[in-house]
Amino acid sequence: MFRGITVAGMLLVNNPGSWASIYEPLEHAPWFGWTPTDLIFPFFLFIVGVTTHLSREARRARGESDGAIIRQTARRALTIIALGLLMTGFPYHQFFVHLPGGAVFDSTTTPLDLSHWRFTGVLQRIGVCYLLGALLTLRTSVRQQIWIALGLLVGYWLALTLIPVPGHGIGALLLADPAASLASYVDRAIIGPHHMWIGGGGIWDPEGILSTIPATATVILGVIAGRWIAEPRPLQERLNGLFAVGSLAMMAGLVWAWSFPIGKNLWTSSYVVFTAGMACVALATCAWLVDVRGWRAWTKPFIPFGLNPIVAFVASGVLSRFLYTLVKVPRDGALVPLQSAIYDSLLAPLFTDPRDASLLFAVIYVAVFYAVLHLMHRRGIIVKV
Repeated sequence: MFRGITVAGMLLVNNPGSWASIYEPLEHAPWFGWTPTDLIFPFFLFIVGVTTHLSREARRARGESDGAIIRQTARRALTIIALGLLMTGFPYHQFFVHLPGGAVFDSTTTPLDLSHWRFTGVLQRIGVCYLLGALLTLRTSVRQQIWIALGLLVGYWLALTLIPVPGHGIGALLLADPAASLASYVDRAIIGPHHMWIGGGGIWDPEGILSTIPATATVILGVIAGRWIAEPRPLQERLNGLFAVGSLAMMAGLVWAWSFPIGKNLWTSSYVVFTAGMACVALATCAWLVDVRGWRAWTKPFIPFGLNPIVAFVASGVLSRFLYTLVKVPRDGALVPLQSAIYDSLLAPLFTDPRDASLLFAVIYVAVFYAVLHLMHRRGIIVKV
């Protein structure tokens, strides 16, 4: 259910009726700071860590060797990365087809070729962090896992603040400049501008190389939380631990932010600690409501999203590219994306505030996916990688 809330939130914030009309909580923070939208990705990585531990221990209990577990982990990670690469390459194509009624498949993007294929992306980061997090916690104790996570976070902090960036200066003075940070410099040098996120203009990438290091720590902290959840202790004691440690981590992240600001785009160490703490509190709250208080009815809309997250992510990515980019229809003498035609014709006239119409489009989008995933849930269809 916790994962389902995260996935539903992802669909909501990724598919507004108009990117120019969005309520502030449904937007990412401009650079530093955070909004509820900035919690979605780290929450997902955190729950990846939780389920990594629970799944691994279940397989060990069935008598599987660590070698078999490593092979299965690598296969899953590579599959996730491959899906991510296919999705980042999907908008780039070389066809232009007229359809009945004047609609067309069209594109103004660069034709598909390896020289312009984005190598990074959300699924790629999930796959890499899952693999690294699983391997680093395979045969380590809780104490060792804490030290590994701390080493990754402190090392990243020191690297971004103390290492001089060629042509710019000391890293600590450049964190607020997307083009000048050490992370963006490394991405441009290794990945190259043509293989980076198009929204960053080939200057910086939110899922770049260096920022994957602290993102791996997010998974490791999830593994630690999963170990605590699986402890043979009374449920209330486990929930109290999650509440307490989560609250302390949130405070620690806010304090760390005084010298290393909270920011998703750089996946700063303070951001990792703060969001992991909030994930602990959110997960404990969900468990308290469901397993202690017995309030279960409200969870039903989120279960289908949590059972088939990979379907929701990949299918929504493909559908959004068709709606927002590929399929165009005639409107007012011009060809416009199908999504724009639907929004401007049906939803925008209903509200005086365009943000309300934009939000309604996103809600309808989520509802459509809920209908599909709910049908899959009723028929017992669960897609795993």
